[in-house]
Amino acid sequence: MAARTTVITITHNGGLVIGGMLKSLPADLPLIVVDNASRDDTLDIVAAIRPDAQIIRNETGLGYGAAASKGLAAVTTEFALLANPDSLMTGDAIDALIEAADAYPEAAMFGPIHKDGDGNIEPSHDVELWKRRAFGKLAYDCVPEGPISVEFLSGAVNLVRMNVMSQIGSYDPEIYLYYEDDDMSMRMRQAGYSLILVSSSVVTHLNGGSVRPNRAYYWEKFWNIAWSRIYFETKYKGRIAGSCLGVKYTLRFAGKALIHGVTMKRAKAWRDLARSFGSFAAVIGVRASKLPRANAR
Repeated sequence: MAARTTVITITHNGGLVIGGMLKSLPADLPLIVVDNASRDDTLDIVAAIRPDAQIIRNETGLGYGAAASKGLAAVTTEFALLANPDSLMTGDAIDALIEAADAYPEAAMFGPIHKDGDGNIEPSHDVELWKRRAFGKLAYDCVPEGPISVEFLSGAVNLVRMNVMSQIGSYDPEIYLYYEDDDMSMRMRQAGYSLILVSSSVVTHLNGGSVRPNRAYYWEKFWNIAWSRIYFETKYKGRIAGSCLGVKYTLRFAGKALIHGVTMKRAKAWRDLARSFGSFAAVIGVRASKLPRANAR
């Protein structure tokens, strides 16, 4: 399978976790590391464990999607396996994804079952964004016994066909962080391709450790979660729908931030203030992307 698949991982100060991920990969799989301006020992660890890896260095952090697009542009194999640096996998798990790709040629993306560090099932698939409030967590009450077609697959670990990526284009360059996997799932389905959750493929997703949390990190995280949600609404439902949702979220999260501030719940106040500002920024047209407009489609 090695000659058919290239692994891509996106790093940003991921020294706490990247070693485990690299050691879990089969050594014969080609590896591309796209680094978003890490200031820790991430790339030293990569050089020590996988000196054969192709490293793409970004002078500034471009976010997940823009960095992943750079990695995908360098792939020459049939498939690309995108894997977060806080994920652990086995050759068997990767082989199961490729076997599913051969069995379902009409599908473009294949995702594994995710487990956390304690072995508990972690959500890695879903219905599309518009349906989630109605369905809730019902999809995770049991693990499917075989492969199933789904409407969304997590971007943490997934296998994609490169001929499909060439057809539909890579990640939306306007999305800096969050919802880029929703957008990719939507675009693949709109192009007529299926997404397959492969129950025989199981990986561990440690959920964290790629950056060291602080106030700036939490602001960036929740600002972008809010911004990307409004952007997604605007992209697929139109400017009016996006603006309405953006104004609603701006006011809702501003109110929640005020209440949390009064009750001295500072962390929650900071979180919701970031959400309010991110929502408002999307409404007035502030860009989240760090790419020049000339590089965005």
